[in-house]
Amino acid sequence: MSHDTALIATIAGGIGLAFVFGLLATRLRLPPLVGYILAGVALGPATPGFAGDVHLAQQLAEVGVILLMFGVGLHFSVGDLLAVRKIAIPGAIVQISIATLLGMVAARLWGWSWGSGFVFGLCLSVASTVVLLRAMESRNMLETLDGRIAVGWLIVEDLITVLVLVILPAIAVPLGGKSPAGASTNLALTLVVTLAKVGAFAAVMYFVGRRLVPWVLERVARTGSREMFTLAVLAIALGIAFGAAALFGVSFALGAFFAGIVVNTSDLSHEAAEDALPFQDAFSVLFFVSVGMLLDPVVFIHRPLHIIEVVAIVMLGKSLAAFLIVAVFHYPIRTELTISASLAQIGEFSFILAALALSLGLLPREGQNLIVAAAIISIALQPVTFWFTDRLAPWIERHPRLRALLERKAAELPEISVAEHEGLHDHAIIIGYGHVGRAIGEILERSGVPFVAIDDHRDRVVEQRERGQAMVYGDATRPSVLGQAHPESARLLVAATPDPFKAGVIIERARAVNPSIKCVARAHSNEAQRYLEQHGADVVVVGERELAFGLAFEALVHLGRDDQSADRVVDEFRRATPVMPAHA
Repeated sequence: MSHDTALIATIAGGIGLAFVFGLLATRLRLPPLVGYILAGVALGPATPGFAGDVHLAQQLAEVGVILLMFGVGLHFSVGDLLAVRKIAIPGAIVQISIATLLGMVAARLWGWSWGSGFVFGLCLSVASTVVLLRAMESRNMLETLDGRIAVGWLIVEDLITVLVLVILPAIAVPLGGKSPAGASTNLALTLVVTLAKVGAFAAVMYFVGRRLVPWVLERVARTGSREMFTLAVLAIALGIAFGAAALFGVSFALGAFFAGIVVNTSDLSHEAAEDALPFQDAFSVLFFVSVGMLLDPVVFIHRPLHIIEVVAIVMLGKSLAAFLIVAVFHYPIRTELTISASLAQIGEFSFILAALALSLGLLPREGQNLIVAAAIISIALQPVTFWFTDRLAPWIERHPRLRALLERKAAELPEISVAEHEGLHDHAIIIGYGHVGRAIGEILERSGVPFVAIDDHRDRVVEQRERGQAMVYGDATRPSVLGQAHPESARLLVAATPDPFKAGVIIERARAVNPSIKCVARAHSNEAQRYLEQHGADVVVVGERELAFGLAFEALVHLGRDDQSADRVVDEFRRATPVMPAHA
C-alpha cells in the first residue's frame, strides 16, 4: 500500500468495520462500543488480513480523546455534582481506592511491581461515562435519584482521573517507570513544576478563556453561518487542547476538558454541543477502534485466568464495594443495586490512563491487553447486569430478613414524617416531586386539592417542607414509605416518576390497600404505557404523544381554527389513537 493512502485506508477501514461490527452488536442487543473495539481487533496487526496503520490510528485516537474530554467538560455540571455530593464524592473516592487495592494485589500475585499494580488498579477503578449515560438514557433513569447519583459518582471519578493524568508523569520514576523527556529527576521539584503549570493554565482559562471564548462564539453566531459556528467550536476544542500541551506542558485531555468547561459558560453551549456531536461521535468511534487495534487476542488463550480475575474485580469487586458504600448512606435496596450495576464496567478513561502508563513504562503490554479484554467483556455484560438487578430487587424485597441485612429498617431511615397531615382524606398523592411533579402540585394547590408528595431527594423534601408542603422522604415502592401518605384514604395517585418499573410497583401497592384509588402515570414509550396499564394505571400520559397533540393544536389555531374547534379535533384523535403510531 502506498504511504500516501495509509491515512485514508486506516480511516475507511476503521469506520467501515466499526459500522459492521457495531451493527452486529446492536442486533445482538449489545452496546455498540463492543462492536467498535472488536472492529479494531479485526483491523489490528495481531489478526490476519488487512491491517491498519497503528501509529496513524493512535494519532486519530488523540483527536478522539480531545473531543471526548471536550464533551465531558461541556456537560460538566457543578450543580448536578453538588446535589448528590454527600454520597457521590466519598462513594467514588472509597470505591476507587478499593478497586485500586484489588488491582494491586492481583498484579502483585502475577509478579508485577507495586507501581505497575497501582496504575493497573487505577485503570480498573474508573467506569465508562459513555456506557453509563447510554444505559441510563435507555432506561429513562437520568432524571431519577438513582441516575443523578450514578452520574455524580462518574463526574467525581472523571475529575480524579484527570488529576491522575496530570500527576502520573511527575511520579513515574518513584513508581518504577521512566520520566518523560526533559523532566527533572527531583520528585518534589517535578511535582511543584507540574502543579504550577496546571495552575497557570487554569488561571488563564478562568480569567481569559471564560470571557474570550463565549465572546468569540457570540460574534460568530451573529454571522448566521452554521458552518462558521461549527468550525469555531472545533477550533476552540482542538486549539485549546494543543495550546495547553505546547505552552503549559499539560495533556491534550486536560486542555480539552477545560475547553469544554469554558464553552459551557456560554449561552450558546447547547448549540456548541449539538454541532460538535457528529465529530465527537466519529472520532470517538476511531478512538475505540484504535484501542481494539492494540489488543492481542492471544491473551485470551495465554492468560484466561488473569482475564477472569480482572473481570471479577471490575464486575464483582467494584459492584460489591459500591453496594456497601450506598448501603452505609441508608439508600433503598433498588438504589444500591442500580449504582452497583452502573459501575460494573470500564471504558474510555481506563484506555487513556493505560496508554499513558504504557508510554511511561509503568504498565506492561500484557496489562493493556487485560484491560481491553475486561472492557469488552464488562461492557457486553452490562445489559445482563441490569436485567439481573431488576429481578433481584423484588426478590430481596419479598424476603424481610435478607432485606434487613442489606438495608436499614424503615423506622431507622432518615425519612420525614407527615404525622401532622394524618387527617387528610380524599387527597391526592404525587410520586416524585421534580419538575413534572412540582408543576402538578402547584396546579392542585391552586385548585384547592389537598395532596401529599413523596420524593427520594432529601434536600428537595426539606426545602418543600419548609414551605409548608406535606412531603414524605424515601422510596415509594416501600410499603412503609407509601403508607405515610395514607393511600387507603386517598382519591388519586399521580406517578410523576420517570421510572415505569417503580411506578408499576407503587400503583399495585396503592391499589392493594385502596382498590378504588384512581392512578395516573407518565411514560416515555408505548411499551412503558402498556406495562403501567397492566399494573393498574387508569390513565397513562405518554410524553411524546401529548407533545404531538400540543403542537397539532397550535398548528390548527395558527391555520385559522378557533380554540374550541382545534381542541375538539385533537381530542377526537386522542381518543382514536390510544398509543403512538409504531413508526413514531
